[in-house]
Amino acid sequence: MSSEPSAVAREVERADERIRPYLAETALLPSPVFGEWLGAEVTFKCEHLQPTGSFKVRGALNKLLSLTEQQRAEGVVAASTGNHGAAVAFAARTLATPCLVFVPETAAPTKVDAIERLGAEIRVFGTDPVEAERRARQVAAETGTSYLSPYNDLQVIAGQGTLAAELERQTGTLDAVIASLGGGGLVAGVAAYLKDLDKDVRVIGCSPHNSAVMIESLKAGRILELPSKPTLSDGTAGGIEPGSVTFELCQALVDEVVTLTEDEIRAAMRRFMDVHHQLIEGAAGVAVAAALKKGSELAGQRVAVVLCGSNISLADLQTVLCG
Repeated sequence: MSSEPSAVAREVERADERIRPYLAETALLPSPVFGEWLGAEVTFKCEHLQPTGSFKVRGALNKLLSLTEQQRAEGVVAASTGNHGAAVAFAARTLATPCLVFVPETAAPTKVDAIERLGAEIRVFGTDPVEAERRARQVAAETGTSYLSPYNDLQVIAGQGTLAAELERQTGTLDAVIASLGGGGLVAGVAAYLKDLDKDVRVIGCSPHNSAVMIESLKAGRILELPSKPTLSDGTAGGIEPGSVTFELCQALVDEVVTLTEDEIRAAMRRFMDVHHQLIEGAAGVAVAAALKKGSELAGQRVAVVLCGSNISLADLQTVLCG
């Protein structure tokens, strides 16, 4: 599969057909209140209502369904801070595939517990997601099993891009899409599909100040190795694997990047939960915060904000609500 944006868009179409028997479309949530604040037509794409509480189930299912029956029988290996691991575990359980997930020591216990409940075997390794990814790749190579990257895989990217195929069916033409940017799999898949339909749609990627590795790499023109500080947006935190195919896709397709402070993320989460009475995690809060930060720049536009997940620990939720 080519990493050219147009080729990725075609693969998104195939992925959409492939995973549709296993996943229902997620709803769109119109938001007149946020629309009034921004002077725009705002809708939220409700990926936080996926069966694993995150968009990542799309990429995991598409990747597993792209493997042969023999490959699935031999099992799969993944590395994750939580949401990708739960997605792989869910897909593996759905397709009766053995599953091993490596997590860094810093992974949120709530998310690790969710992976275990879905039937995956857990191994803890390293302090950063990149370290866990390297170990998972090593074990996969040694055992001959398939490795499922959280973002550095074109089938995973195409699976995440099926979110954009749903958006197109549900909304038609958009002026802007705002989504959180970690390793780049979500934004790359969504942008490749939407820009293939309409090159003028603006794709805005956003990250927390405390872990903006992709954003800093895009500014530098190369993948950087940078430390990450603790952040509510643990789903986007951590480094980027050297040579990741998402980097060039994001270079070509992301129109604008925004970074957010922890205070901005907390405030956005409180505002969303106060208005819509639905639970979102920090990575989704980043996208909401980016929309609020853009403010009047979005006036008069049709804007979709991706609520990428809802998996937040009670401790983090308490810090958000107590402000």
